[in-house]
Amino acid sequence: MSDSLTQTASPSITLNVAPAQTLRGENILPEAAQRIAQLGQRPFLVAGDRTLDLATQQIQPHLTQNQLTPSTHSYGRDCDEADLDRLKSALHQHQADVVIGIGGGKALDTAKLLAYRCQVPVVTIPTSAATCAAWTALSNVYTPDGAFRYDVPLPVCPNLLVLDYALIRTAPRRTLVAGIGDALAKWYEASVSSGSSDQTLIVAAVQQARVLRDLLLQKSAAALAEPGSPVWREVVDASVLLAGVIGGLGGAQCRTVAAHAVHNALTHLSDCHHTIHGEKVAYGILVQLRLEEIVQHNQLAATARQQLLTFYREIGLPQTLADLGLGEISLGQLQQAAEFACGPNSDIHHLPFPVEPAQVMAAMVSTTVGYSLGVTPDASVVSHNS
Repeated sequence: MSDSLTQTASPSITLNVAPAQTLRGENILPEAAQRIAQLGQRPFLVAGDRTLDLATQQIQPHLTQNQLTPSTHSYGRDCDEADLDRLKSALHQHQADVVIGIGGGKALDTAKLLAYRCQVPVVTIPTSAATCAAWTALSNVYTPDGAFRYDVPLPVCPNLLVLDYALIRTAPRRTLVAGIGDALAKWYEASVSSGSSDQTLIVAAVQQARVLRDLLLQKSAAALAEPGSPVWREVVDASVLLAGVIGGLGGAQCRTVAAHAVHNALTHLSDCHHTIHGEKVAYGILVQLRLEEIVQHNQLAATARQQLLTFYREIGLPQTLADLGLGEISLGQLQQAAEFACGPNSDIHHLPFPVEPAQVMAAMVSTTVGYSLGVTPDASVVSHNS
């Protein structure tokens, strides 16, 4: 027998690159209803409290016109196990054969995970450009109080993504700003975790993340000034779709790093619950860059952080703990967040160097300080509010 036949096969890697269909345009909900009719006849709509009326008034009538039998439900406050169990029971009672998620990231994560557990197709209809959750094969699960617990990789991306610019345009400006912050993290995290890879698709994902960063830095201010304009659409596409492409191409090997680890830790502080996902992630990017300065004395990270601070000021992303409503955070709360960020399963360990909670604390309170090569914040910095 030849050596080639006796070699151990390399482990398989499954990629979930994109939704089966992506429908985008202006006022496309009537067409979306026709596409949904191809997936099922008894839709189960999952929306947040704020988008429940929208689902009932703008989407449900189109489904009814296509002879579908919809049922609409609120997912509650967070994507948590208790609400998932409640929705699963309601779904079976309705005999639903397709789930439709309508709203922001938590509504879409709930819909995707519910559909997976009930083995039915799922449609995502984002009502803002705050995240790429409409695209991805991933759901984040929280406690009923909004604290991050774990994420669930899903075997497939959504069956249909409906990006209606008319719908997105009604969302508050803040949601697109947050989406820009969340999308920016693709570059700052992927370049650290996977930038040295020579695998074709990972190289492609990292380079797409660079393109995404450049596009956002160049076009975000103009997009925010002209909602509905061509440049606004480009930034919406970048935040919702291109960010999703990067995660799909790179897969689990193109990982999130400290920015999302900091986000996850901040969700455990009740005073931070009024901020939204992308705002915490954007702040987390600054913390990650500061860690690279503190631990590695990395001058490029210092330069990147200063560039981002200027950009954040221009479009309104948070730069400090105070900007997140945590200006009066206690040392104990700060330590709690830093220890969670450094937990054994945290994404922060995808950094190319080890970090300790004290270093994370120092980085969290010094995101806007100047940089002097070789100078590291001491313990006295940590004892002061941001």
